[in-house]
Amino acid sequence: MTLLSVVLPVYKVQGYLRQCLDSLLEQSFADFEVVAVDDCSPDHSGAILAEYAARDPRVRVLSLPENVGLGQARNAGLDHAVGEYVWFVDSDDWLAQGALSAVADRIADTGADVLVVGFDRVNWDGQVVVPRAGRLLAQAPETFTAEQWPRILDTLHVAWNKVVRRDLLLKLGFRFGTGWYEDVSFTFPLLAAAPRISGLGRICVHYRQRRTGAITRTLDDRHFEVFDHWGHAMTLVDEYSDSAGALRPVLFQRMMWHYLVVLRNAQRVPKASRRRFFDRITEDYHRYRPVTGYRAPPGAMGLRHRFVARGAFLPFQVMQRAIRVVRAVDRVRRVPVVKAKGLAKRVRQAAYQAYYRAQLRLPVDRNLALYAAYWYRGVTCNPAAIARKAAELAPGVRSVWVVGRGRVRTVPAGTEYVVAGSLAYYRALARARWLVNNVNWPNWAVKRRGTTHVMTHHGTPLKMMGMDQADHPAAAKDQDFHAQMRRADRWDFSISANAHTTVAWDRAYPCRHETLEVGYPRNDRLATATPADTAAVREKLGIRPHERAVLYTPTHREWLPLGRQVLDLEAFADTLGPDTVLLVRAHYFYVSAEQPAQARRGRIVDVSAYPVVEDLYLAADVMMTDYSSAMFDFAVLDRPLVIYAPDWAAYRELRGVYFDLMELPPGPVATSLAELVEVFATGAYEGADAGRDRARFRERFCYLDDGRAAERVVRRVLLGDDAG
Repeated sequence: MTLLSVVLPVYKVQGYLRQCLDSLLEQSFADFEVVAVDDCSPDHSGAILAEYAARDPRVRVLSLPENVGLGQARNAGLDHAVGEYVWFVDSDDWLAQGALSAVADRIADTGADVLVVGFDRVNWDGQVVVPRAGRLLAQAPETFTAEQWPRILDTLHVAWNKVVRRDLLLKLGFRFGTGWYEDVSFTFPLLAAAPRISGLGRICVHYRQRRTGAITRTLDDRHFEVFDHWGHAMTLVDEYSDSAGALRPVLFQRMMWHYLVVLRNAQRVPKASRRRFFDRITEDYHRYRPVTGYRAPPGAMGLRHRFVARGAFLPFQVMQRAIRVVRAVDRVRRVPVVKAKGLAKRVRQAAYQAYYRAQLRLPVDRNLALYAAYWYRGVTCNPAAIARKAAELAPGVRSVWVVGRGRVRTVPAGTEYVVAGSLAYYRALARARWLVNNVNWPNWAVKRRGTTHVMTHHGTPLKMMGMDQADHPAAAKDQDFHAQMRRADRWDFSISANAHTTVAWDRAYPCRHETLEVGYPRNDRLATATPADTAAVREKLGIRPHERAVLYTPTHREWLPLGRQVLDLEAFADTLGPDTVLLVRAHYFYVSAEQPAQARRGRIVDVSAYPVVEDLYLAADVMMTDYSSAMFDFAVLDRPLVIYAPDWAAYRELRGVYFDLMELPPGPVATSLAELVEVFATGAYEGADAGRDRARFRERFCYLDDGRAAERVVRRVLLGDDAG
């Protein structure tokens, strides 16, 4: 018999599911199965499960016809489990390395019916907190019952920190209830009834503290369901435990602690319902308070108990507010004093900010759409494609661009714009109805009621972004993740190029926006390009019809000094022959406002400052890149791609990546100059193997690029139409 069945309920966890499954399947211990229950998840979770099940026979997927909720999904998984033990793991958490071996060893040593394991809390911003549960479990006897060691009831009342003998569950007939807080009516009766409990103090589960999507951060009256589950737990403990009377004081203390945690969390019980919730606590206080064995806890918690006993909601509220004030004052005292400098600049900024705030008091301009790209570097990328389509489909919308002072000369004729930092800029930013950008607006920008913010992004992600950079600090230029998320909180729409991107953004930016998985608007031009379009662009760039154009697009490496190259361009260009032009497009971080659009030296043409990157894609016969997102865009053209990856191992480790490019390349991979020269000299870049790699790459990343992405965005965002 399989030792362990891991039951994995799955619902809206596309951003975290791979990490969870990898943490299971990469364990050295192998005598287990994964029963993954797709609870009719509306995202890409089902496809991810199918992918893993296809490549690992230990993964079995049970797809439910309708969403039934966490408790019922666990029950369905239990019904299909075959292991001697069952572990209900949440699919947005992940296991620590070696956890399964440690669990198996502890079970073998103790013969436990219930094994309670340690965990840590991993906050959304990367901070890790190790609760006292591990220390508590380390102090426990080797085996015990809840009556013998009632402190076990003080461990977190969840299912995922308990490995349970399956026969015990079947014998007792224990099932998960419906609704929120279903763990309560499962955990405490189970611990009370189990004949042999053991603890494992080491960290086995990394408990993810999600920024959004968790019930602990959801304002809803459904938090009242906690009362029903505690009531059911008390009834089951009385029914299945011979020591219910001895356990009642500990259970009562735990119940009161739980109720008060829920009530005191401003992100749970709505303000209008808090008095009613408090009254329900008072009812249960008198219903379940033990006749003997109960003593009010010390300090503030004991005072809360006394307020609850008297039904004194207002004094309770006064105490809570006083505690918050004391904590706020303490935080203010810890703020360092900043010395005044740059007084003139500060005064000027304060004046502009005052003007901005004054403009915020004026009505939103219902016909104004404000566009920007790459921190005001010009009229380009996804926002430019959307603006062009808006002019066609929504001519009543006035489009205005924000550009930096040094980029004004690049603005196309006839384009209305404001200069960043001017009064017109602050006015437009304060009053535009639609704000479309491929990066974030400044921290101080206000998300007004009645306005719509669209984040278009500027590439399909290979490298990790947003919150995922927390695990790769060497490459995270901006490590203020709280500020990053506050900026992302302003988004109403986030545009995604494909399912891969949707899953990545879901994890990287855990905010409450709507994802538009429609393809990238900037690629519409590539998807609909004709041979005549290509010929016109090549002529514009001075590339003769018989010449081969190789476009090189290296990415930025945060850990290298500015200007450091990983390829000797001159040496490589010398190997390409007289009829080849090497177009070099540096990352935009390296491009100055004064740089010319084209600068030629021999066979090398520097097009880093060329304003329209799509022209370069159309002109190129083949692209050569390392890890730039340009590869995903160029693949739309179905032209040869070459990956030059001399430092892939370092890049993957330092920057972090969402998939292994070496396993899914869009064409031949070279890791040295010699290999790169051979790829071009032999024509391998346009051979049959390269074509197969490119087709597989395009199937995963380019399937939405049909030339209508911008139209889909305009119809949904500006016209409010889901069709198209």
